[in-house]
Amino acid sequence: MPNTPALIGKGATGLFANKFVSGKQKDLAKALMDGVGISVWVENESDMDTVTAVSGSGPAYYFLFMEAMQETAAELGLSDDVAQQLIYQTALGAADLAMQSTDSTVELRRKVTSPNGTTEAAIKSFEADHLRELVRKALTAARDRSMS
Repeated sequence: MPNTPALIGKGATGLFANKFVSGKQKDLAKALMDGVGISVWVENESDMDTVTAVSGSGPAYYFLFMEAMQETAAELGLSDDVAQQLIYQTALGAADLAMQSTDSTVELRRKVTSPNGTTEAAIKSFEADHLRELVRKALTAARDRSMS
């Protein structure tokens, strides 16, 4: 199942085929899903629950983060319009950079994080509040719900 960005040709879809699916059928399925974004094959049918958690529900996670950024930007004095433009373009630019770069996201983050700088202050705040654990719990909850 493609995710909602498929509506604009930017979807991400996980695909699984059992042993009864021919190569021609797999090629057709991939071609259809690639028409609305990208598609990737997973090894096991059970991986589709994780695909659902990562890319099926994933757009909502980014929207939530963008909402939080916009609310805070407004609290800090930016107009909604200016905040929205900056946040949307920053998200788009970061995703495009990650896709086009040979660097890992870890390395890309390090390159923008100056010692004792503003980005480092924000990253330390995220880490202090256990952002990675929140993400782990959220994806696991979505995967578990998909399994039920």
